[in-house]
Amino acid sequence: MAGALGLGFSGRGAAAAEARTRLDIRKPTASETLIELGVRMGVSLGGVEACKGSGAPLVGPFTLKDALDRAIAGKGCSYVFVDAHTIRFSPARAAPAPRPAVTLRTAAVATPEPVAPLAPLVITAGKRPPRLGSLPGGVSIIGSPQLQDTGVGETASVARQTAGFITTNLGAARNKILLRGLSDGTFTGRTQSTVGTYLDDVPVNYNAPDPDLRLIDVTRVEVLRGPQGALYGGGSLSGIYRIVTHAPELGVYGASVGATVAQTDSGSSSYRFEGVVNVPTSQGSALRAAIYHDVDGGYLDDVNLRLSNVDRTTRRGGRVAWRADLGQWQVRLGVAGQSVSSKDTQYVTLAPGGPRRANQVRETHRNRLGQTSLKISGSGDWGRFESVTGYVAHRFASRYDATLSLTQFSEEAIELGLYDEASRVRMVVEDALYTGPERGRLRWLVGLFTATSIEESDAELRARTGAVTRSYYDEDRKDRLNEYALYGEATYDLGAGWKVALGGRTFRTTVHTRSYVLAPSPGVSRDMDRTASFSGVSPKLSVQRDLAGGGLIYALTSEGYRAGGFNSGGLVTPNETRRTFRPDHLRNYEIGATLNPFGGRMNLRAALFYDNWRNIQTDQYFASGLSYTANIGDGRNRGVEIEAAWRATSHLTVSGNALFNEPKLTRIAPGYGISDSASLPGVPDVSFGSLVTYQRPITAAASLMLTAETGYIGRSRLTFDPRYSPSMGGYYTGKLSAQVMTDRWRAALFVSNPWNSSSDTFAYGNPFSFGQVRQVTPQRPRTWSLALSANF
Repeated sequence: MAGALGLGFSGRGAAAAEARTRLDIRKPTASETLIELGVRMGVSLGGVEACKGSGAPLVGPFTLKDALDRAIAGKGCSYVFVDAHTIRFSPARAAPAPRPAVTLRTAAVATPEPVAPLAPLVITAGKRPPRLGSLPGGVSIIGSPQLQDTGVGETASVARQTAGFITTNLGAARNKILLRGLSDGTFTGRTQSTVGTYLDDVPVNYNAPDPDLRLIDVTRVEVLRGPQGALYGGGSLSGIYRIVTHAPELGVYGASVGATVAQTDSGSSSYRFEGVVNVPTSQGSALRAAIYHDVDGGYLDDVNLRLSNVDRTTRRGGRVAWRADLGQWQVRLGVAGQSVSSKDTQYVTLAPGGPRRANQVRETHRNRLGQTSLKISGSGDWGRFESVTGYVAHRFASRYDATLSLTQFSEEAIELGLYDEASRVRMVVEDALYTGPERGRLRWLVGLFTATSIEESDAELRARTGAVTRSYYDEDRKDRLNEYALYGEATYDLGAGWKVALGGRTFRTTVHTRSYVLAPSPGVSRDMDRTASFSGVSPKLSVQRDLAGGGLIYALTSEGYRAGGFNSGGLVTPNETRRTFRPDHLRNYEIGATLNPFGGRMNLRAALFYDNWRNIQTDQYFASGLSYTANIGDGRNRGVEIEAAWRATSHLTVSGNALFNEPKLTRIAPGYGISDSASLPGVPDVSFGSLVTYQRPITAAASLMLTAETGYIGRSRLTFDPRYSPSMGGYYTGKLSAQVMTDRWRAALFVSNPWNSSSDTFAYGNPFSFGQVRQVTPQRPRTWSLALSANF
């Protein structure tokens, strides 16, 4: 279903301009002053390099309008508001842009300026340089305006708008994110994720599937491709996916609501409701809350169970954030929660009469995530300090039809086989970061990170024969992981636009696993209690040259890693070589450029990369359908990624992205019977996407917007060995929309999968019948959605 619009407070810009915040900003340059102002005011800034000269001190209470006007006075630049949270700067001599969506100089609202999606934005994440356009590496940002305009509501919708971003398609809150063609396999088991998913500043997953958080009231989505081990540690082997939410606005009362109804061809109806409210709680503090409830109707029928539209999914959740500004310091407390419940999986099997779903039981899934975070930050002449403390509670459970797998272990006819698994993860994270004062040519930061996670999991495999139910396998397992790390990075300005940066992370990880397995004959019951420690250093080195107009060229090398662990599953005790799995390491070599030609009307990013991956961890399955983690061998990937956006006219913007790569397994560990032509699974050699946005006024107060979005996922194999692995992919995705909007309301009509393709998006759905029947996951049929939203 096309996502309901991400709601903001575009009609509240004038009110926000009048709210006063006490500031104490003293920076040497105008651009650094604006960057710090964006951090303190909670707004995103683009093009600050257009403002030249020394920085004007901002000391005392200021409205946002007054602070901006004073900071740019005599600096040769001007600004406009893209929305209430995004400000774009340009040289004062540039031709006037179309009137912005929100301007602090007048409360009237006109047609928003189409903004190139790749325009550099200032961000508030302390681990990165403040302006992502100045960061060497593969970086993508989808800002709030683009999220709203294209109806992006979940992780899968991000993929079409970001180079090299692919997700599996097992179902909502069941998928894996794959970045830059770096895949450790398409199955989700105990292997730590290769992509770190963050909600603001706190990681929300370890080895769990992506929680598929709803993108409501979001400032932007950030994607960092390539290993980020130096600053983010394990679990960022191929990159970072970060959701940045709107911070509470001081001195502003505001609210917004939205509703979406949708109908899927040959399926059931869907709907979504959401609301956001912002309330000042006292002088210098504010509260912001968001809530949502979604139902995605099913579209698959099960012929065995005689049920229609079995794959219905319900998602509900919300967030509450409180912010207080205390002079140079700011405190932000946040609570977030989401529950996803799927009535069934969304794969079918190929049969002589055509694709069909014919299971013995509904394969349900539940995924509940809760997060609490406390961020304390402050800045002054002494530098900047941030402390982020987070607690994450994650529960997820799945059921599979195991009838086909269990027939090989029983001499009697099995009526029904079931496999149930459930996990409960609790994680506490502390990340303290100090950034030194901006003096001279040297910029540096140092951080201390600690995390403790406890996962308790249960798994049971059982069968029913007549009136008798027999358990074949029952495991209770508990994993405790402790990680400690010291990290830092220093950047030195060599002059003439050249900079060199060196960073690294020294870490130690301890894993303690206890397991109790009850497996009657022909299985083997056993206990396990083992501990292991892993330590090392993850370095990073980059050289860049800043170009006129905000561009840069760069070269970098970086590294990512994951800790090892233990295997306890299986009907019998795993053999000696499969009882443990070793750490894996990935080294990335990359050269790239960010350019803004044609007077800034085009943004272009390109990168050439080569990745060397040693001792690849991957989740595999025994013949019984139970999983284990293996080191499959070594691999590499080389390729090029491109992102571009062109503001063709004041009304028309065209953007695109592409990844061309050659993933390959270069060394195969003995005992797996994989051919020499093996490749990394689930990632195609080619993928690309495009977005066309056209917008023009239709009355003095309203405008029309048309969008056309498409994506292509090339062909790939499900597993490492192409001889026995089914092929999948080779399909197009798309979404069209027509929208009418004013400063207060928006009405949008979306159509997803407009050509009603049924291509195979994912050749997998159930490990207990995989290999015995051909599994196919078709695209969701054509879906029409009507979304309405209003700001108050």
